[in-house]
Amino acid sequence: MPAILPRPASLLSRLPLRSLLIPALALGLAAPAQAQQAAPGPTKVGVVTLTQSDVPYKTTVPGRAVAYEEVDIRPRVSGVIAQILYRAGRPVKVGDPLFTIDGDTYEADLKSAEAAVDSAEAALDAAHATFARYKKLESTSISVEDVDSARVAVASAEATLRSAEAARDTAKLNLDRTRITAPISGVPDVATVSTGAIVTANQTDALTTVTRLDPIYVDVEESSRRRLEHRAMLETGKLSRGETVDFALTLETGEIYERKGSFVSPGTTVSSTTGTTEMRIQFDNPNRKILPGQFLRVTITLGTVRAILVPQRATTRASDGTLSAFVAVDGKAEKRTLSSTGSYENAWIVTEGVRAGDALVVDGLTNLQDGAGVAPVPVTIDAQGVVRDASTAAPAAQEN
Repeated sequence: MPAILPRPASLLSRLPLRSLLIPALALGLAAPAQAQQAAPGPTKVGVVTLTQSDVPYKTTVPGRAVAYEEVDIRPRVSGVIAQILYRAGRPVKVGDPLFTIDGDTYEADLKSAEAAVDSAEAALDAAHATFARYKKLESTSISVEDVDSARVAVASAEATLRSAEAARDTAKLNLDRTRITAPISGVPDVATVSTGAIVTANQTDALTTVTRLDPIYVDVEESSRRRLEHRAMLETGKLSRGETVDFALTLETGEIYERKGSFVSPGTTVSSTTGTTEMRIQFDNPNRKILPGQFLRVTITLGTVRAILVPQRATTRASDGTLSAFVAVDGKAEKRTLSSTGSYENAWIVTEGVRAGDALVVDGLTNLQDGAGVAPVPVTIDAQGVVRDASTAAPAAQEN
């Protein structure tokens, strides 16, 4: 049976107590120094100094394009469509022919009416001759009654002639109306009838529609409340009226229309269902880029307001719509709630929350908290929102 040897004592148990205390003390002294080295310093942030300036005051409202002129073409006489003389989509001018109606019947009616005029003229000439003859013989062999009868015959013949002339003119009008022309300059739509179709005078269904597209109207709606707010701003001096009101159009694609609009008519009533009032604005449309019925947006520049422009990249908007930004104050980040009246280019037009001279934080916003220590670094921000160090941007600007 093997002999059982005693277990050797632990290595720590063999070391003197002094040799154990010295390393432990050294570690304890080193720990605070390491903690001090690991403590983070102030976060470097890019700041711009805010200034107050006159900013264009704009409001954007929705609208619909409306034709400048639009006419439904209907026949004024009955008959059979003999010809269609236009091509759909091709512009026409006032008086250009669109349709012809078979006019044989109307030509015959005109000839009959002209014959009736000739007969009435002949009867009038005979009545005049009789009256003149009776007038000469009145004092000898013709009685006063005969002269009066001759005078009445002349008047009756004149009335008959006027009636015949009116019938002739009507027949001529009806014949002319067999040729249907464009009452306005514009673009005709596809014909709703074909050659050989029977139409009736003043029928309900239009033969086609002619629409004038240049210029074109845009009807916009604005809430009555906003109109009152704008009026109050003008009266209190917060909004300075410009020399003219500028109208800019945004197309359905987001493209800004190259031509400016002009004011046509203001709204005079407020809708009882939507609480809005309608205004009409006119735009030149030579290339027919805008068509009736299109949904558009109109940006109206009413004047200027004294405000501060805060770059949009420096702000955040909460789920409840609250707009906020950070300002560097005495080495600390201070969160401010902003009040804005719209936007201009890439910035918000801010009226409350910041003041001229504040150092707005525009860079280094990631994970930045209210009250955090910051080290402000002056920067510049261009129209595209690109931030550059101010110390390097200045020489570059001088070189350019």
